[in-house]
Amino acid sequence: MWVQRFSTEEVPERERFGFWHDAMATALIPTVMGSEHADAFRAEARVVDLGAAQVTTLRYPPLVTRRTPRLIRRADPGYYQVSLTLSGEMAISQAGRDTAFRAGDLMVYDSSLPFVGVTRHATGRLDHIVAQFPKELLPLPAREAERVVALRMDGGSGFGRLLAGFLTTLAADPGAFRPEDGPRLTTVLMDLLAGAAAARLDAEAAPAPESRRRALFLRTQDFVRGRLADPDLVPGTVAAAHHISVRYLHRLYQDEGLTVGTWIRDLRLAGAARDLADPALRRTPVHDIAVRWGFRHPAAFSRAFRAAHGRSPSEHRECAQSQ
Repeated sequence: MWVQRFSTEEVPERERFGFWHDAMATALIPTVMGSEHADAFRAEARVVDLGAAQVTTLRYPPLVTRRTPRLIRRADPGYYQVSLTLSGEMAISQAGRDTAFRAGDLMVYDSSLPFVGVTRHATGRLDHIVAQFPKELLPLPAREAERVVALRMDGGSGFGRLLAGFLTTLAADPGAFRPEDGPRLTTVLMDLLAGAAAARLDAEAAPAPESRRRALFLRTQDFVRGRLADPDLVPGTVAAAHHISVRYLHRLYQDEGLTVGTWIRDLRLAGAARDLADPALRRTPVHDIAVRWGFRHPAAFSRAFRAAHGRSPSEHRECAQSQ
């Protein structure tokens, strides 16, 4: 995984605050910063590049950050950012909301809207993780995404806990992943954030019915991903596990432009294709890889794989490993 590091220790003390200001404008989004600690500013960041998204770990003294209308007019990448506070406190004013966040809290903010952010730490430097990505990647209707901006989300329960754990693990050990894992990690990030956002909106006094449907849809997807090796995983299994009818399950997926059975098959085929291309698995028989991804019958697996990828599993392996 490609990682970039920034540290104010790299420059003379008098240049540190300006260095940090410019580095964060490049790594995240342009803002105007101010700090009582500007004269002796000690800060560091590590950016993990996932391709379409990135995850940045930050440690810095208390400061005030402003995203102004002028900066937005000058250049707006159209990003959402989700922040996980690890230590200290944060407060943000955006989209007509003024919200405080403490360690363990998650929060989404929008690069296209002005904001004022204040960070505090009683004894030293604040720690938090920021994931940044284009808005169109978030699998939520725009009106729902707008409703969750600058709302506190609990990182200690439900989808919030899964999201916080994912961000913490990825930030702590990016070397555990390969560069080609970036798209899959981005998908996991988007699904967990969408689930956390839908759960947060469901907690509102008048939750939108589509939020509940979306949360249920994401729960079924999580269930499926954890059971792809089970050859008996079919729409009826998924529906029964979530106490809904098969007809309602199909409707959930139709609302997302998907077919349940086709989506399960495509996930399995994509997983098999990754394994076949993995040099570490070059001695694993094709049949064993098929079974690992829930295909009982080699002939059926070969037909489905050829239909999806235009070549047989063995041809796919040879082509991928010869590059």
